[in-house]
Amino acid sequence: MPISGGLRQFRARARLNTLFAPTTLDGAVRRLGFVQADPIRAPARAQDLILRQRVRGYRAGDLERRFVDLGLEEDFLYAYGFMPDETRALLHPRPDPAVAGPHAPSGLAAEVLSFVRANGPTHPRDLEERFGRDRAVNGWGGFSKATTQALEGLHHYGLLRVAQRRDGIRLYEAAPRAAPPMEAPERARRAVMLVARLLAPVSLASLHGALALLARRNPGLGPLRPVVAAALRSGEMEEEKIEGEHYAWPATNACWRDQEVPRDVRLLTPFDPLVWDRRRFEHLWQWTYRFEAYTPPSRRLFGYYALPMLYGDAVIGWANIGLFGGKLDATLGYAERRPPGLAFGRALDAELARMERFLESRKAAGDRRDRAGVGQR
Repeated sequence: MPISGGLRQFRARARLNTLFAPTTLDGAVRRLGFVQADPIRAPARAQDLILRQRVRGYRAGDLERRFVDLGLEEDFLYAYGFMPDETRALLHPRPDPAVAGPHAPSGLAAEVLSFVRANGPTHPRDLEERFGRDRAVNGWGGFSKATTQALEGLHHYGLLRVAQRRDGIRLYEAAPRAAPPMEAPERARRAVMLVARLLAPVSLASLHGALALLARRNPGLGPLRPVVAAALRSGEMEEEKIEGEHYAWPATNACWRDQEVPRDVRLLTPFDPLVWDRRRFEHLWQWTYRFEAYTPPSRRLFGYYALPMLYGDAVIGWANIGLFGGKLDATLGYAERRPPGLAFGRALDAELARMERFLESRKAAGDRRDRAGVGQR
């Protein structure tokens, strides 16, 4: 389907804004400002799939392995994920809405906080041994361990932080005394600009949706829609209407200018910043993608964990990927048809080879952990 020059320009902007040239792990995390996390490993965790596209020689699990020495944090922006300390500083202090002020833990939460402060980095299993395995209703309407809920609540209010992960499980420690926070209006402004930059050019409707998620977890920032409006009035953010859709981006975002879009293939996680905005996805690429991990198998159109397939500046299809018997298995689908010619075939083969090496590194890391476990027993 022919597309307009304006739409093609915005495709290039979207691609070049976040898929920058591979750099160091520290450089990539700080440039992004936030890396969304997801526990599903099909074929790998979202955070690893995001970073493999942006970090030279990235191996599955590198983020967790280097979490401590890079001084990273985990917290909730518009979703849960990894971030540099300067991003987390925008989210705290979080007031307790029940008291309209600082959170003061009581009951089990107070006991858990005392235990962690006394014992250092704490695995949830350590708390089960100390406090038992009572269950409580969680925020999703299901049940989880009461001690786990206590840890998560203390982390939310900034009394605990994630010290590290062990096989994907969070270990918590007492948060250090925080420096005096910047004023809430400035934290709100910076948080809005961070989200707008990460998702740029972002549809205004989707930006407001992401900021609603941010505000729900961070009520101390105040209403964020007025912050967007003020940034647009002042020129700190720019906007443009393309074929009926309003887009916005920070005025300082100019990384797409004077750059050519590489004619390569990239297999992206559904949580990659490039495809996170599903409204923009449908508008720019003219088809609807769905994340179907929680869709009944009989109703799936794309697959359990279909990876959007980027070719140049266009998302043209999807791939379901797995490593079986040391060999990559890829099932591909296309929104319209497979691009003709040798160039696409070569680019696809190159990306599948990169994915195979990446997944082999994950398997090798798992084998090393298994051998270490045998030795410890």
